[in-house]
Amino acid sequence: MAVRIRLRRMGAKKAPFYRIVVADSRSPRDGRFIEEIGYYDPLKDPVVININEEKALDWLKKGAQLSETAKALFNKAGVLKKTVEEGQ
Repeated sequence: MAVRIRLRRMGAKKAPFYRIVVADSRSPRDGRFIEEIGYYDPLKDPVVININEEKALDWLKKGAQLSETAKALFNKAGVLKKTVEEGQ
């Protein structure tokens, strides 16, 4: 089973709010997921990115793959930097 960390769109029309979830890669974007590990609100000023680093690092160690957008958010939040530091 391929597991991905990706965004799940929430919120009203023209007012997006995203949850960062761990999901099977075959499930639909807003469908079933395994665990919620954070959220992202692009409409706030400044943009709000909240990631539970402990859960995220645990899933990355288990082999979960990041989507392109999730990877960018993890970079902004500084979570990927911690994965590199732990690997050394």
